[in-house]
Amino acid sequence: MRPGLNVFLLTVSALLFSWSPTHAHSTGEHASLLHGDPSESFEPSSEFGFNERADTVTELGILRRAVRLLPNVPEYRLKLADALLRVGDLDAAIEECRAAIRLQQDDGRAYLQLGLLFSAKQDWRAAVSALTEAIRLEPNLPHAHYSLGHVHYSLGDVTAAVQSYRQALELYPHFPDAHYRLALLLRVIGQTQEAARHMGAAAIDGVPQARFFLGNAYKDGQGVEKNLGLAIFWWMQAIELGQQTAYDSLSKLRRQTLAPGLTTQRRMELLKGLQSYRTILWNDYPDMSRVSDRQSLGKVLLGQGRGEEAFWVLIKECAALGEEAHTELASLYEAGFAPSLKPFDKRILACFESTAADGFVPAKKILAPIYAKGLGLDPDTPKAKALLKDLPKRETKSLLNELGLR
Repeated sequence: MRPGLNVFLLTVSALLFSWSPTHAHSTGEHASLLHGDPSESFEPSSEFGFNERADTVTELGILRRAVRLLPNVPEYRLKLADALLRVGDLDAAIEECRAAIRLQQDDGRAYLQLGLLFSAKQDWRAAVSALTEAIRLEPNLPHAHYSLGHVHYSLGDVTAAVQSYRQALELYPHFPDAHYRLALLLRVIGQTQEAARHMGAAAIDGVPQARFFLGNAYKDGQGVEKNLGLAIFWWMQAIELGQQTAYDSLSKLRRQTLAPGLTTQRRMELLKGLQSYRTILWNDYPDMSRVSDRQSLGKVLLGQGRGEEAFWVLIKECAALGEEAHTELASLYEAGFAPSLKPFDKRILACFESTAADGFVPAKKILAPIYAKGLGLDPDTPKAKALLKDLPKRETKSLLNELGLR
């Protein structure tokens, strides 16, 4: 820790316990700033010395007082700038950064902080100037190169942006967001194979948008060999991180697969892709043998008593139109699986509703009795009937009779 921060911890400790403005500039107070008071029980929860229970406004007040008492310490100014940013006062934050730089003009990280503030204001020219100076002073800051790449792109200079992202990755190869941003720009300039490699690196490290775009690349064969199973795999990986667009793409694929006017050949291609994804799930269990290509991994795991694992695999198989997975989940919905899964789990219901909405008949047949009987929800006869209306008339009549509906 730098010497200035040691003083800062003592400053904050004193400030927290000496609020009287009448003693703000007394000799005694400055002595306590430098030496602290051993009778006080203050335990800093971070390198800045703030109790994590203190809210941002309290922290801001503490920093204001610290700067007032010791205005020539740049660290205080920079921490104050950070606190001002968190309350949305960009202009004041910029002024504090500038004040810190005037006190210590060779601090590259201060210029980086100033550049980020200018970026937040979308003052791109000022951001370029500050970030360039940060890199001049400290050329080995991956963050500065990455942020400069964003600014260059915002100014329309794709070539400079690509160069900045590359420099960030040279300094720190495991920088998932830099891989992602570089991949996007490489796609724009037509370097699809390199783009796919960087997108893959970002996807593996958990960038949701990268997983979505990598799925698209496999679907369309952009920079990689076309593979619908892998496309669905990466969409599902993105969905796990809350990426809505990936969910929409999977839903669209299901609707296309189940569309009435689709040619038999095209339908078989799409169904094969969905099956390919369900097969990929087995790769996580290399020691398990399969009876057939269509066997449900989730069902096998359930039979082994691995309920938690089985549940999530069945949900994935269900989302990929696995009929056997639908059947297993229907049983779990009504009976549960002690102790990890209670009956009438809403996640199972949501999975059925999503595949039924996209036209999957087995899901409609499962949902109809759930709505008709009110299993885990209020009975809804009209909704149950609506699910069956597009089935062949004889089958619809038979199912309605089974449910006691007319």
